[in-house]
Amino acid sequence: MKQKKTAPRTLPEGTVRRRYHIWGQVQGVGFRYRAKYAAQQLDLTGWVENLDDGTVELEVQGQPDQIKKMFGMIQASEYIQIVGMRQEDLTPDPYARGFSVRGY
Repeated sequence: MKQKKTAPRTLPEGTVRRRYHIWGQVQGVGFRYRAKYAAQQLDLTGWVENLDDGTVELEVQGQPDQIKKMFGMIQASEYIQIVGMRQEDLTPDPYARGFSVRGY
């Protein structure tokens, strides 16, 4: 197993980690970069990646209200249209740092 290089941090009360599978007009419209910008502005951690089937997978960790704000910031683009999403709750990760775009 790969060793973590950073020390775990104490997560604020109420921190959640969620993985979303998102479909609609979400590829080729700046979704990943808007997600990264929003996550950085809201101090969220995680990653976002385009999938081969035309959908996007996004994993994010932080406060639920901040995650909701992130989706509002993403959807502020007239080009992005989220038609649906599936959410999976995960165990929060005290080692998580930053927010990245995967699969360039």
